Amino acid sequence: MIRIQNVLVATDFGEPAEAALNYGRELTRSFGATLHVLHVVDSIYAQYGGGEAYSVSLPELQDEIEGTARKQLEGLLNDEDRRDLHAKPVLITALGKAAAIVDYAGQHTIDLIVMGTHGHGAINHLLMGSVAERVVRTASCPVLTVHHPQREFVLPDALVAVARR
Repeated sequence: MIRIQNVLVATDFGEPAEAALNYGRELTRSFGATLHVLHVVDSIYAQYGGGEAYSVSLPELQDEIEGTARKQLEGLLNDEDRRDLHAKPVLITALGKAAAIVDYAGQHTIDLIVMGTHGHGAINHLLMGSVAERVVRTASCPVLTVHHPQREFVLPDALVAVARR
């Protein structure tokens, strides 16, 4: 028997992440689990902290980026997510997205990570790597990656009812 109590959906607010959230919702519902929806904001302090000639204050810019991300994250969750799935929006500021996702999963006993993958070409992947691939390689729990668009097995309830007739 598979026992899943905590599902983590990592999002970058793109289309693949939207598809991953749909999978995460359905899996959470099926197992009676808790849904964690996580977005990792880049730490501009770590990236640009060494420069001296900035026209924008780094703390103000970081606050603005985090505030915008927090609103987007809250906007992903509806009342049903909060009520039925006990959904928890989580915003983390870090330098490494994959490490932040894996660390959160370890600290919160996540049983399954669901995340979208963009499916960039081989050259892009070679040069930049893939957050999803790093999470798959380093997470201590299973990781479901969702490539969008792809054959979906999560269907709206109305389509399921029609298909059963």
